[in-house]
Amino acid sequence: MASSVPEKVEEHVQPILQEKNLELVDIEFVKEGKNWFLRVFIDSDTGVDLDDCTAVSEKLSEVLDSEDPIEQAYYLEVSSPGAERPLKKKEDIYKAVNKHVYVTTYAPVDGSKAFEGKLLSFDGETMIVETRDKQRKIETAVPYSQVAKARLAVAL
Repeated sequence: MASSVPEKVEEHVQPILQEKNLELVDIEFVKEGKNWFLRVFIDSDTGVDLDDCTAVSEKLSEVLDSEDPIEQAYYLEVSSPGAERPLKKKEDIYKAVNKHVYVTTYAPVDGSKAFEGKLLSFDGETMIVETRDKQRKIETAVPYSQVAKARLAVAL
């Protein structure tokens, strides 16, 4: 049942976000302890602030209350994905070119399953990630089909 909740919520939140020129990053519906949480992560090219999150939360809450697509009680949270935003779709990865990323893979690529560094390019099939080994720069071609998770990373 919980697996269909994000899809149902997406149908209701997309028109709200389009009206406000915001994008949907992710939706989570998770049980923590005895409580269910519906988390909606939003963003835009210029970022989001508390007013954006509040406006979307209020409007989405009204729609969900009237449509009632979720059977159990839950807490609604609308927020920014933060500095280490997940890269869920190919479009997210295209936008992350020339940014610092952290990528994990299902199977080792060139002997490693984790890569942190600058995303040099993405052609829709392969991500080229530049990592460092002491003073040496290493470019690794990571097949998109092997990516388990990808996110922006804060460079230290």
